[in-house]
Amino acid sequence: MPPKKTTTPPSSVYQIKITLKGIRPPIWRRVLVPDNVTLADLHLILQVVMGWKDSHMHGFMIGVIEYGEATTEGFRAVRDERRFTLSEVVPKAKTKFTYTYDFGDEWVHDIEVEEILPVAPDQPLPQCLTGKRAGPPEDIGGPWGYGALIEAMAKPTHPERANFAKIIATFKPEAFDLAAINQALQKLR
Repeated sequence: MPPKKTTTPPSSVYQIKITLKGIRPPIWRRVLVPDNVTLADLHLILQVVMGWKDSHMHGFMIGVIEYGEATTEGFRAVRDERRFTLSEVVPKAKTKFTYTYDFGDEWVHDIEVEEILPVAPDQPLPQCLTGKRAGPPEDIGGPWGYGALIEAMAKPTHPERANFAKIIATFKPEAFDLAAINQALQKLR
């Protein structure tokens, strides 16, 4: 589902750096987002820039408060991410928080608000500025499974190579296509 359109223009732009934990060399992105983006919409932006498919649960941990999808199950105290904007929960630069995607694989992303900038005229938001390396394939087993995939790609005799054959045929770990990411982000605007 695309993010909801805000009726008021942003008053500032957040430059955030997203780094996937537990992966070396690091997989990261630098992104500009409007200050009035909801956490639910930020989730969709993160899905695009990391190459995920939005097929698993997720959550944000900001300080000691968890934000995520509204649930009626009652087993987790989670604040509804649709009701909070980034500027409300992270009002200043140099603040760090985490975003976890797929609670089974446990893809934890460190997010840092590097700067809060003025809005430039006709600035496309959200926008990816730069990054390194392709996001890992989904359902690979988290950082541990990703590490096994990379080892199997590098070593033809690796015991797991046959299990990863389909992924090895198409996955390029060093690939980073900034134009494709920004084209996908345009669909969220």
